[in-house]
Amino acid sequence: MASILVVEDDEDIRPLIAGMLVKVGHTVRQAGNGLEGVRLYREAPADLVLTDVVMPEQEGLAMILELRRMNPAVRIIAMSGGFAYDPKLYLHMASRFGADRVLRKPFQFSELIDAVNGLLGAAPRDAGPAASGVSPAP
Repeated sequence: MASILVVEDDEDIRPLIAGMLVKVGHTVRQAGNGLEGVRLYREAPADLVLTDVVMPEQEGLAMILELRRMNPAVRIIAMSGGFAYDPKLYLHMASRFGADRVLRKPFQFSELIDAVNGLLGAAPRDAGPAASGVSPAP
């Protein structure tokens, strides 16, 4: 299976997401913010990065841009619930910044696994726009 980096500041949600991914056979590393996520990615690039958008230290949008500069082909799923914010706006921005897929929190286990499997089976991002698997946010 794949190596996945989960970047989520909520200490209750992060292990739940990681556990779902481990349950289906993936190797998972976890980070609590974008700075830590970028550091872990530099140390050992993951096949896929799953990141929250709104986080302390470094938000997901800045992290997406940095990851794209480091590796244009990295597969990225952005997620947001944005209780105090408009999650649709953040997810739309994440797509514009380079996320391949977006998930609105709360999401079902099946939605997460479908998004992960869809991206892992997709052609690399640098194969061209039609093969990138970009899902624009509503």
